[in-house]
Amino acid sequence: MKTTKPYVPSKKILENYANILVNFALGKGKGIKKGDTVIVQMSEAAKPLYAEIMAAIWKAGGHIISRYTADNEPWFNFDKAFYEHVKDHQLDFFPHHFMKGMIDQADHSIYIESETDKKSLQGVDPKKMMRRGEAFKPVRQWTKEKENNGKYTWTIGLYGTPAMAKEAGLSEKDYWQQIIKACFLDVKDPVAEWKKVYKEMESYRMKLNKLDIQKLHIEGEDVNLWIDMGEKRQWVAGGGANIPSFELFTSPDWRGTEGWIRFNQPLYMYGNLVTGIELEFKGGKVVKSKAKTNEKVLKSMIATLNADKVGEFSLTDKRFSRITKFMAETLFDENIGGPFGNTHIALGSSYHEAFTGDRTKPSKKDWADLGFNDSSVHTDIISTTDRTVTAYLKNGKEKVIYKSGQFQL
Repeated sequence: MKTTKPYVPSKKILENYANILVNFALGKGKGIKKGDTVIVQMSEAAKPLYAEIMAAIWKAGGHIISRYTADNEPWFNFDKAFYEHVKDHQLDFFPHHFMKGMIDQADHSIYIESETDKKSLQGVDPKKMMRRGEAFKPVRQWTKEKENNGKYTWTIGLYGTPAMAKEAGLSEKDYWQQIIKACFLDVKDPVAEWKKVYKEMESYRMKLNKLDIQKLHIEGEDVNLWIDMGEKRQWVAGGGANIPSFELFTSPDWRGTEGWIRFNQPLYMYGNLVTGIELEFKGGKVVKSKAKTNEKVLKSMIATLNADKVGEFSLTDKRFSRITKFMAETLFDENIGGPFGNTHIALGSSYHEAFTGDRTKPSKKDWADLGFNDSSVHTDIISTTDRTVTAYLKNGKEKVIYKSGQFQL
């Protein structure tokens, strides 16, 4: 039987992609330095980009810790087989010494999403997946501590596969065109273009941070939600943590979340497609949750410790984003432009970058007292509908900051 080879972008496109990830996204826009160690994690489907990333790191004088994994195949589903065979003690196993040593030695990490089966975990008990995630929570804690000390940066990219393109309803070439456009891989100097965009986004970030916001009210046909900004908070943008990234976001005080919200975008979570998500908050916690498909997966995620609280609130201005199509991948869908940009929240862990003070000072209790959420999960849920966001300022004034997919600043 004749098989069709996956679409592979040109070498120049892949070189540009690797250059952005290694020499711009890492190091918070500065790239890696000679002698830096980079964890490079991806599956074999992304092999062409893997080669260019390795070459870019070596050219920059860096070292590589490789975590190159197998793809799911029609004859063996690596993801699902684990859950079909393991016992409880294996679900809880965490290679502490190996993982701690790797994080201790690394200065940066690059993770490339590339999936050969978007629904590889269908039928698996969601509780098992949540339990496995909880076992690996120390990795998030260790990397967050290094980040707070300015000793670790990371970035995430996307390598398109036939399965991903099919799920998005696009041809492989069209799927890759969205990646190429979104990441500025088609311009003469992609890094210079990213710096230009981040400079423009920075102007809006500074304007938001000057407002001294107390609360946010998000309104629309599918939302009536109040969010408490929290003390010592700021908006964050750019930084290279995701490529692409066009969002301005913050990690609010989860305790002040009240109201309800629906999401028109599907969520691919733990190898399952969850659609028609609706959430209701009282006292900062999700008290009701619904979904049209795979509701059990959603509820199992929310039942994970502290995953019933908001860890992030984000806005994307349609004027920045070059993403115009649904991509069936959170990395891109949370940055989509379109007629109304996008708004999204994340359930689970907060970003310490939203803290205005010295991130090395607060203890675990201090973070909790400030309303920064701590969880083993961070799940972004997205909507592209028309929404108005009004800021209620500490001086008693009100100001619409986002409407019709654009900042009003």
